[in-house]
Amino acid sequence: MKRELLLMAAVTLAAAGCASTPQTASDPMAPSDTYAVAPSSLVGPRGPVGPAGAMGDQGATGATGAAGSAIAGPRGETGPAGPVGMQGATGARGPSGELLVGPAGEAGPAGPKGAQGPIGEAGAQGSSLKGFAGPTGAAGPAGPQGPIGDTGVQGPTLVGPAGAAGSAGVAGAAGVTGAVGAQGSTTPGIAGATGAAGTAGETGAVGATGVQGVAGVVGVWTSYKDFTFEFNQADISAAQADQATQIAAYMKKNPSLKCGIDGTDARNQDLSDRRVKAVRESLIKAGVPAEKITAGAFGDQKVSRDRRVEVLICTGD
Repeated sequence: MKRELLLMAAVTLAAAGCASTPQTASDPMAPSDTYAVAPSSLVGPRGPVGPAGAMGDQGATGATGAAGSAIAGPRGETGPAGPVGMQGATGARGPSGELLVGPAGEAGPAGPKGAQGPIGEAGAQGSSLKGFAGPTGAAGPAGPQGPIGDTGVQGPTLVGPAGAAGSAGVAGAAGVTGAVGAQGSTTPGIAGATGAAGTAGETGAVGATGVQGVAGVVGVWTSYKDFTFEFNQADISAAQADQATQIAAYMKKNPSLKCGIDGTDARNQDLSDRRVKAVRESLIKAGVPAEKITAGAFGDQKVSRDRRVEVLICTGD
């Protein structure tokens, strides 16, 4: 009896279209379908879609197409490459070489080592600094989760009213497409623009290199090195033995030069001649061609040449 009263109350509420707060079922013997989940809406589902409408009438014939437009033709091809240019003229003769001052002589040996300086005073002691505080400790672990609460009692079932009628059927298919309009008349295309001029011909070959300029000209006899001798001696000392080699190497690098030997000493011309001969033989032995060596008075005659033979250089003929 109690179950029938609950069902009647539910039907009455549905018919009146009112919302009501679900009540807790108090009959423990009620079947399980009494506790089914309520739908999101009490309204029933929509009816099925109606049948399709009839096919529409055929469409009208399309209008005649517009006349075709004139289109310019493509650009003409690029012209051929021009001819190869003429060969360049031969370059001019190079300028004469420059005269540059020779490098400075070698540096003298280093002086003796200086005495050690006194020991410096000890520096003052540095100040002490207090150490930094250690890092903060890590946070403790979270506490355990509380127990899950009991599930609430399910509300009573409420059946919704019937759904609305189905919607009208879809519109009929479109009529057949009208016939295509007649093709427009064609106008001949305009001739394309003249092709671009051909690329320039290759550059002519480089002219021959001009004749190398002459080496720098030493126009007057210039002092180069001196050979000094012991008193009343005509032998070259061991300390000056490599001077002839240095002169020969320089002459080889500069073949336009010739060298002169001047040992003029009016006080003892015989000794002076023997010293000049020793220097000449030393130069020939080192590699200076004999035809490039001339002995005579070339230097400043006002300068005393006591115990000295001067070697000078000048540009050859």
